[in-house]
Amino acid sequence: MKLQVRGHTIRSTTGGRPLDTAQPLVVFLHGASQDRTLWALQQRYFSHHGWSVLSPDLPGHGGSGGELMPTIEEMAAWVADLIEAAGFDKAALVGHSMGSLIALELAATRPEIVSRIALSGTTAAMRVHEDLQSSADKDDPQAHHMIMGWSLSGQSGLGGHPTPGLWMHGHLLRTSMNAAEGVLANDLRACHIYETALDRAAAVQCPALIIMGAEDRMVHPKGTRQLIDALGNNASIVEIKGAGHSMMIERPDDVLDALIRFLA
Repeated sequence: MKLQVRGHTIRSTTGGRPLDTAQPLVVFLHGASQDRTLWALQQRYFSHHGWSVLSPDLPGHGGSGGELMPTIEEMAAWVADLIEAAGFDKAALVGHSMGSLIALELAATRPEIVSRIALSGTTAAMRVHEDLQSSADKDDPQAHHMIMGWSLSGQSGLGGHPTPGLWMHGHLLRTSMNAAEGVLANDLRACHIYETALDRAAAVQCPALIIMGAEDRMVHPKGTRQLIDALGNNASIVEIKGAGHSMMIERPDDVLDALIRFLA
């Protein structure tokens, strides 16, 4: 579907069913240089089981208009406007990597519009190596290859996509490389300079689920544990065996089961 947010047309999927403001809303947020399709294997379930679903392309990503936003704080404020534009006053947020930081920021700064958050592939400090940032700044395709090389567990990098005939590495790589010039560089920098994750986590008032890939090589488990500690009693944790950073693609059913238990 298409929504107007801040004067720009935003492309979003709804899981196959129209939005219904009589139902609770769950918003799925993608990571750096990705798009609305990242959560395709999870969002459909919720749209057919009592939820309204929005999985948007962030501005300047995928099929959405608007300018790229250089900070996590600006992205979170935009998501608040998206929820309002869709006709809702509250939403659960499910975010991956960069999307997890957006969800965390919004939950801490606008608690009245966030019912709960599920964060996957997340950490207290999402630092980006200078070589990767430099490559992304040049729009060098190698930057996308570098990220995809770290995003999957060892076995998943070889095959085993849950949808027969599809290749996980190729799926993620092509989605990332389809992004316009500057998108990856912008998103990586926004993650790198976001330094308030622990403070924001301490301010979160709603339930928070942390979904960890047991073989995640993109975020350091120490940073994830620090974030969990900062969330305190609000946090619950699920570790997905055999999954790396892109766990919603590698182990979609396990991730879905965790989300069902958390959002039910």
